[in-house]
Amino acid sequence: QAQLVQSGEGSVQSGESLTLTCAASGFSSYCMGWFRQAPGKEREVVAAIDADGTTNYADSVKGRFTISRDNANNTLYLQMNSLKPEDTAMYYCGAGRADYYSGGWYCEPAHWGQGTQVTVSS
Repeated sequence: QAQLVQSGEGSVQSGESLTLTCAASGFSSYCMGWFRQAPGKEREVVAAIDADGTTNYADSVKGRFTISRDNANNTLYLQMNSLKPEDTAMYYCGAGRADYYSGGWYCEPAHWGQGTQVTVSS
C-alpha cells in the first residue's frame, strides 16, 4: 500500500540545520514535495522534485534548503540549513502529479504524510 511516513521533526536554534525524511513507498513515478503550514497561514510549497529529478524551490528557501529523493530506497529528503524563526511550521511531504505551465511546473499532491513540526528559535 502506497503511503508517506515522515520523520525528523525537531526544535533548533536559528542558523542550525535539520533534515526531514519521508518514507515514500510506491511513489517513484510521482512528483514529490515538501509543504509547510504555519499557525494562521495557508499551506505553502517549500520545494518539489519531479520523477526525473527536476527541482524547484520557494524563493524564501532558495540557497538554504535542498530537496532530494532516493527512489531505490523510496525516500524523500529535505535538508534545511541556516534555519530562521520564520521557517517554524508544520512540514508535510506530498506526492502527486506534476503540472507544467509556461515558465515552470507545480507538484499537485494527492497523497500526504502525517506532518512533522519544525520549530526554530532565535
